[in-house]
Amino acid sequence: MKKKTIINALIALEAVHTTDEQKAAIDLLTELAESIEERESKTAGISGDEFGVPKEALDQNAFTLYSDGACRGNPGPGAWGALGQDETGTLLFEISGIDFRTTNNRMELEGAIKAVETFIDHLEENDLPLTTPVFLYSDSKYVVDGLEKWVPGWKNRGWKKADKKTPENLELWQRLDALKGRVPQINLRWVKGHAGHPQNERCDQLANIALDEAGVASS
Repeated sequence: MKKKTIINALIALEAVHTTDEQKAAIDLLTELAESIEERESKTAGISGDEFGVPKEALDQNAFTLYSDGACRGNPGPGAWGALGQDETGTLLFEISGIDFRTTNNRMELEGAIKAVETFIDHLEENDLPLTTPVFLYSDSKYVVDGLEKWVPGWKNRGWKKADKKTPENLELWQRLDALKGRVPQINLRWVKGHAGHPQNERCDQLANIALDEAGVASS
């Protein structure tokens, strides 16, 4: 329970208890509550639904997006999952999709693309500016490093790698880069997969549910 909630409850309690002994006891409890130092964690903050908001997003009053991809066989059938929360932590969307002949990297990219596309749709439908700050969390270094480190060089070389070859999954990289350009205050963050990040674990679950519902056997 939050310290503010405890103190407010004690104030309300004091209003209905009038004896000196009762007031003295409530005053003592209030002093103890005031001395509580609330701890902050990396994911603590305003909660919406079952997910907390990362502190860095709270500090910037930012929206948060999460995405993941899964593949049963690489290549093979695959799926992606994504979700988004507003600045208060309210869950805005949970989405998923499937491709019966794909790779894990493509599904990671598709998940990120769909997360940002859906975020942009939400902004436009609610007359919110595209400059709204947002964080995109992914457990794929391929996605995060690719967009932040590789894509700028590819673009400078006419969408070619240093060896002059065409990057793999070029059309997906171009889509994601174009979306990134529409929301200039997007921040990408890598998180370790299956390591206690509930939103990203939920995205993994969404992707696997999509595969299960399509009748794709676990590999």
